[in-house]
Amino acid sequence: MTTTRFAPSPTGYLHIGNLRAALFNFLIARQQGGKFILRLDDTDPVRSKPEYADGIKQDLHWLGLEWDQLETQSSRLGRYDEVAAQLRASGRLYECFESPTELDLKRKKQLNMGLPPVYDRAALKLTEAEKDTLRAERGSYWRFQLDHKRIEWDDGILGAQSIDAASVSDPVLIRADGQVLYTLASVTDDTDMGITNVVRGLDHVTNTATQIQIIEAMGCPLPSFAHHSMLTGPQGEPLSKRLGVLALKDLRANGVEPMAILSLMARLGSSKPVELRQHIDDVVAGFDLKDFNASPTKFDETDLGPLSARYFHGVPAAEVADDLTILGVPSEQQEDFWLAVRENIDTRADISKWWALCQNGTSPEIADEDLSFIREALAALPPRPFDQSTWPSWTSEMKEKTGRKGKKLFMPLRKALTGAAHGPDMKRLLPLLQVIPKV
Repeated sequence: MTTTRFAPSPTGYLHIGNLRAALFNFLIARQQGGKFILRLDDTDPVRSKPEYADGIKQDLHWLGLEWDQLETQSSRLGRYDEVAAQLRASGRLYECFESPTELDLKRKKQLNMGLPPVYDRAALKLTEAEKDTLRAERGSYWRFQLDHKRIEWDDGILGAQSIDAASVSDPVLIRADGQVLYTLASVTDDTDMGITNVVRGLDHVTNTATQIQIIEAMGCPLPSFAHHSMLTGPQGEPLSKRLGVLALKDLRANGVEPMAILSLMARLGSSKPVELRQHIDDVVAGFDLKDFNASPTKFDETDLGPLSARYFHGVPAAEVADDLTILGVPSEQQEDFWLAVRENIDTRADISKWWALCQNGTSPEIADEDLSFIREALAALPPRPFDQSTWPSWTSEMKEKTGRKGKKLFMPLRKALTGAAHGPDMKRLLPLLQVIPKV
């Protein structure tokens, strides 16, 4: 069975950049009828916060990216100890003693000599007596010993990949304070949970190379790997500088619709054009990982506003029934009200504006030269109940009486009734207006 995962750290709120991994993995699982796991990488007890974990779940739920299984890495620390013991026993996990300052000095010397800053494996040359002495003086940490050979895999987006393990430092798997790091925890979870497909950002390519060797050392099958491109700003600038304003919770607060986000992110950076989808099932059906490439992908949040507005223009009343009910729109009026206003809705907040107009009226906007015309027209307005024939018949009558036509006829009437020059089709809106202004 196809099984994918999204493994964010609850050390902050989800933003548009890390949404891509969540979405791609969700879509793959749903296309294959498989399982999508939400796995919280909460092994850092200082930076991981419950409010961030709750925020991640709220954002995914809001987007409709429902998970089939929830896991927390903090509940699996004993399992990581078991795998670490296995790797020690096989001779692949070794103890190191350098301080951060000493490691930094080594890197600088290598760079000055024109060499790659790769860990020199000095710890492997220590005798047991030397290790005992160092343990008494300072803490130790643990590295995985890479096999110095080429690591190769067929990437689902990048194609054939080959990395020389000798050009990469042996990864640290356990810190001096005993904290298990991402690489060991992720590999252990992926193998234990039967992850078949791993899709993540291009910045994880080197991680993938080292993780492949760790998985092989554990004697486990490899998942398929794919690495999507990194997002930039609209001018190609690093998006990382702006992620603070691109948190999903902030986009939600600004009225961006989930389907606008999903429709954009499921096609951005692919060979296919962005197409607004009304339902997540349509996003699933139209997704293909092979359409994507490694080129930096430009993201412009201003694209989300028009997509959100277009989403409302095609939504039936049943889809927004909860919003209408909360506003107090009677069930028997919801269809008529929604069909009248939906093409003038940019965000959900606009719905209340139009319902307030229908219920309470507004201050009319009347030019001096139109005052006598408006008084005459309002006096000629047929008695209630209004229907969709009221507006055309009323305006036809006023055209005959006054000789006005076109904008000189319709615009002053719209402004008098709604207080605005633009808005819904008056044929549909007039029957909903409970208050007609007195002039």
